[in-house]
Amino acid sequence: MIAPIYKGISVNSPAYIGRFAPSPSGPLHFGSLIAALGSYLRAKQQQGKWLVRIEDIDPPREVAGASSDILATLDAYGLHWDDTELYQSQRLAVYQHHIDQLLAQDLAYYCQCTRKQIQQMGGVYNSQCGQLSTTLVKGAIRIRNTAQIASFNDLVMGDLRVIHSFAAEDFIIKRSDGLYAYQLAVVLDDAFQKITEVVRGCDLLETSCRQISMNNILDLISPQWLHLPLACTEPGFKLSKQNYANAIDIKRPQASINAALGFLGQQTVDIDDVDVMLKQAGEQFNIAHIPQVSEILIEQ
Repeated sequence: MIAPIYKGISVNSPAYIGRFAPSPSGPLHFGSLIAALGSYLRAKQQQGKWLVRIEDIDPPREVAGASSDILATLDAYGLHWDDTELYQSQRLAVYQHHIDQLLAQDLAYYCQCTRKQIQQMGGVYNSQCGQLSTTLVKGAIRIRNTAQIASFNDLVMGDLRVIHSFAAEDFIIKRSDGLYAYQLAVVLDDAFQKITEVVRGCDLLETSCRQISMNNILDLISPQWLHLPLACTEPGFKLSKQNYANAIDIKRPQASINAALGFLGQQTVDIDDVDVMLKQAGEQFNIAHIPQVSEILIEQ
């Protein structure tokens, strides 16, 4: 069995630790603000810590200077994080160590199947490389998904279940180009930072099952989940850096803060200094008022 990294909250640990984990692929936009503000206010409501993690393990998608820009924007909006920010690029050796352990214990294997081949399987990988009599030694690396978690409870959305074939798939933990996969890095980093609850957008609802499965395989305790609705300009078209969403105004943040509060079903606050606004917002934050929908249409 993989050596556990984190076996639960010790009596000396804060009761609540949340996080905001942007990728440095561009400036923060309104959709990013919703996730950042929602996770921040939830942490403050719970009198816990709010951490920031820069998920910079995909260099081809990263924009030079974006990490610094993201941190400066958070600071301008009064979203001050606890502790020093964590950069995933500084933890590559940790990811590789756990992959080496998984391979040594036959809990992961190399796969050389192409996207075209997987499409021919019906779009879900059938584990064929993991069943070969001769072990492959190059290609992408997949976890043997022995847990196959297909359901979980979300604090806003309630009890959720994903398609079993998706939940049961042996998913990639290291890509064929040598880059570490999101599913592996996010699970190890949430455990390392002792995250007790993940607050993020509904675009990651399905992937939560894979992360719970990963925690199960690694003998880690999964955090609780709270997924926020996505800001979309049209159905299925969320605001994102890849879709060239407008950056939020770093010089006049007050209006954007109130717009994000309204989007989350929260009472708006008096226009003031951002720290005063967020203190008031935190005092009246109520997750029962967050819309129980996966997306909301907005004008951009």
